[in-house]
Amino acid sequence: MNAATEARVSELDRTVDALKPSADLAEELFGIADVLREQAALRNALADSTTADDSRRAMATALFGGKLSDTAISVIADAAGLRWGTGSRLTDAINRQGLRVLFGTAQAAKALDQVESELFHLNRAVAADTDLRQALDNRNVPLAVRLTLLSDLLSAKVNPVTLVLAQRAVAASQRTFEVTTEEYLRLAAAIRERAIAMVTVAQPLTTAQAKKLREILVRKLDREVNLQIVIDPSVLGGARVKVGDEVIEGTVAARLAAAQQQLTQ
Repeated sequence: MNAATEARVSELDRTVDALKPSADLAEELFGIADVLREQAALRNALADSTTADDSRRAMATALFGGKLSDTAISVIADAAGLRWGTGSRLTDAINRQGLRVLFGTAQAAKALDQVESELFHLNRAVAADTDLRQALDNRNVPLAVRLTLLSDLLSAKVNPVTLVLAQRAVAASQRTFEVTTEEYLRLAAAIRERAIAMVTVAQPLTTAQAKKLREILVRKLDREVNLQIVIDPSVLGGARVKVGDEVIEGTVAARLAAAQQQLTQ
């Protein structure tokens, strides 16, 4: 994402942050994004930079007026008034706001920790199960069939917000379920201005160990941290911590590999 697009995303973020989050608003924004994704002529018209900004706003209001809430219409109108360069960027921006509103509802209900935890564990479960991963990502299988599979797997077992997020990830047309849910987790962390630390260990951390590790990372990163624990028996003690592109390696295996490399130099 270039600097200009980031600036427009931030501007739209501020607009939506001023609204009261609701599941209905999230659903409406997802609906708009889906319509734009399916109709190239429409999304390109609303993102056409040769048309005046106010004209694109008016076009969005006219197209969706009477079909959606005034709040949803105001979001699509504000989004259309920004210069995205392509219809795909506009579509992604609207979908992003649907996700942010949905996370906002979970945060207001004090359930965001639960949603993030459920989404992370679902991500790891799908990554570890080849058959399930292929079933969810197979575009040759009708979307309705894949959504039914997911609903049967998750219904009554997770927070309703988690289920909606998982359904959106299955419906994503350009990314795998695993990549899409990872993107969702980064967005949730960004909303709370937290970093995500992927911690790989041979066995589960105790509560005390997790607390100590979080405290160390908070001091190092100067921000709150979400720990995502991955169990990998091949890790020979210690922990491998990845925050963004930075890897903090403290495993026995890594130290042995480093020592071996020094000996062969």
